[in-house]
Amino acid sequence: MFEYDLLVVGSANADLVVGVERRPGAGETVLGSDLALHPGGKGANQAVAAARLGARTALLARVGDDAHGRLLLDSQRAAGVDTSGVLVGGAPTGVALITVDPSGDNSIVVSPGANGRLTPEDIRAASALVTASRVVSTQLEIPLETVAEVARGLRPGTRFVLNPSPPQPLPAEVLAACDPLIVNEHEARVVLGAGAGATPEEWAGALLALGPRSVVVTLGEEGALVADASGPVRVPAVRVAAVDTTGAGDSFTAALAWRLGAGESLAEAAAYAARVGAVAVTRQGAQASFPTAEEVEEIEEVTTA
Repeated sequence: MFEYDLLVVGSANADLVVGVERRPGAGETVLGSDLALHPGGKGANQAVAAARLGARTALLARVGDDAHGRLLLDSQRAAGVDTSGVLVGGAPTGVALITVDPSGDNSIVVSPGANGRLTPEDIRAASALVTASRVVSTQLEIPLETVAEVARGLRPGTRFVLNPSPPQPLPAEVLAACDPLIVNEHEARVVLGAGAGATPEEWAGALLALGPRSVVVTLGEEGALVADASGPVRVPAVRVAAVDTTGAGDSFTAALAWRLGAGESLAEAAAYAARVGAVAVTRQGAQASFPTAEEVEEIEEVTTA
């Protein structure tokens, strides 16, 4: 019996967001909107997104003993996330500097801070939390060696989900644990290196050959492609007017991970996750944009009417 539907092991950042008419080029200065401060980080985002949907969720992360860290903990608890695995101290809380243009697209620079101090020893100390979780999801805003320790410490029957963002080449033991590996085009090309291929189907096939049990390639407005031993399947996007894409990929990953743990097929879980992401991009911010299960049902009714 699993105590948690989803454990997220990953980053927690304070998002400093500025709206811009266009993003600056090299050596260029542009004026932006007033600065907005939001709780964020891929790990913290995923945990809040899953908890809002109704998943029993825990977060294993590290924040600083500072105002940003308290903001992040408050946000997790307000969403219903179990924060007993969140460690405090060791460095300032991580910060993400985000610009958002009028189309809703964003550019992000991350200062890892305390996220870089989440160590393999921390994972081993939290082994009871890892083994109590049906699905464990992580990303690469924490050290790769820490992610590898998560993969090594999984209980039989626990599903491991990885979004390699920001991307880097992955060791074989991590790739072999992924079920699924979730990538966008840029991440797929970095993981695969030279000769990645030209189509999502080619990327998915090449990624599967590296060892993951399943792969999801997110394609923005074109939806997603999911693939496992049975072959690739396209999952269409939900058409909405995007306001801010910050955190949308995290909400997609969280929803997918939760629904896979609930027994849905990869394609079914991805279709649900696409609806979650569609709601998220119609709102400003990351965690503030994540929908409840009821709100996802409403968009489903609209798209099927």
